[in-house]
Amino acid sequence: MANNSNSKNGKATAMTQVIAGARKNFPNGSQVITLDGTSTTIDAVVNVLQAFNTNRGAIVAAQTAVRNKVAAEDAGMAALNALFRAFVAFVRQTFGASSTVLADFAIPVRKTPVAQTAEQKAVAAAKRKATREARGTTGPKAKKAIKGNVTASLVVTPAAAVDAAGTGTTPASAPIAAAPGGTPATPARA
Repeated sequence: MANNSNSKNGKATAMTQVIAGARKNFPNGSQVITLDGTSTTIDAVVNVLQAFNTNRGAIVAAQTAVRNKVAAEDAGMAALNALFRAFVAFVRQTFGASSTVLADFAIPVRKTPVAQTAEQKAVAAAKRKATREARGTTGPKAKKAIKGNVTASLVVTPAAAVDAAGTGTTPASAPIAAAPGGTPATPARA
């Protein structure tokens, strides 16, 4: 066999060549032969090989058709999305942004944003600034100035210190502060 590919398409090509050779060199298709201890005819073998080739051809054609359909779908997706968004906007405009009719179209009602007070905005800005400082985050220009030469050292703190007499002592626990309202607060865990 000239084509010894292990792919199904390679096998189909090889079977096509074997079928052609069988038709040329075994003109009597009803000739009985023995294959792996079983009697069969040349025509029966050729028919099985041809059935595989026919099926393989149909599969390849279907795969090509699917690829073409997917490519056509992908090509039209931008226009379809624009049309869909425009229609949803039309429905919202026609029935109102908070209408119960939107549920018939499975369009969610938009939530109205709640305006923040000046105090809430100031607290949020302070929290963002504190977070950036705590994390050490910087802007893009400051990040460019940072280079990768970092030296580090490992400091190990023992769980129980040993005093001069050889007895183990444990570190003193931190005092527990009272929470607002007079109830004792629970200590933070590490």
